Amino acid sequence: MYKMIAIDIDDTLLNDEKVVSPGTQAALAEAVQHGVTVTIATGRMYASAKQVAAQLNLNVPLITYQGSLVKNSIDGKVLYERAIPRDAAVFLFQYAKERGLHLQAYYDDVLYVKEANQKAIDYAELSKIPFEVYPNFDELAEKPNTKLLIIDDPDKLDEIAAELKQLIGHEMHITKSKPHFLEFVHKEGTKGHALTALAEHFGYEISEVIAIGDSDNDREMLEVAGLGVAMGNAKPALKELANYVTRSNNEDGIKHVVDKFVFGRSE
Repeated sequence: MYKMIAIDIDDTLLNDEKVVSPGTQAALAEAVQHGVTVTIATGRMYASAKQVAAQLNLNVPLITYQGSLVKNSIDGKVLYERAIPRDAAVFLFQYAKERGLHLQAYYDDVLYVKEANQKAIDYAELSKIPFEVYPNFDELAEKPNTKLLIIDDPDKLDEIAAELKQLIGHEMHITKSKPHFLEFVHKEGTKGHALTALAEHFGYEISEVIAIGDSDNDREMLEVAGLGVAMGNAKPALKELANYVTRSNNEDGIKHVVDKFVFGRSE
């Protein structure tokens, strides 16, 4: 019997209309009623994840910022937290500045940008979270940032990721949450680390946990979970390492997993 399900938000829990389908909502509500802990594991900031959790009436800890922050959705108690090392942050701020890259900083659950450009505006609209312009942006490198993010064209980000993994990959975990989002967190700030800590918090064996995702930043949690599930719309590499591939985010892939692996229902 699986006791916990951790679900990525974008392109996994949400369909292409950016909503949770009625079928998925009903399936997760039924799982919760039968004692299964359902949580979210996302690259989004806590404030954004909490909005989604509220739609599902989830009153449990949420895995946010790729796994750098696990925080209760009701009382705000922090269960797990890892901040980016200062030296690595200073390096990345300088790297982005020299190359004219759009860098965003997340500190104390606030999204900071240097200027209100189109990348910042589009990101805020997607995540439903406002940003704050911080003119002396480089000063933020000295703060205990939960996450840093560069937004650019996918191919360019692939080149940047390869270069930065060589330069600071030993200090930070570098991953893509979407093709045009390159994210940086603490080495122990992955969804895999956070999921392991959260299972321990509830007293579950990691073998009793289902993890469901679609992208590169879901890799670590699919690897550690008892059942790692890739969405039908997931990246090919994630499907290869998954224990099971479900339907897409537009075909109630989450509901299919709950029906099959929690309740043992056949098609």
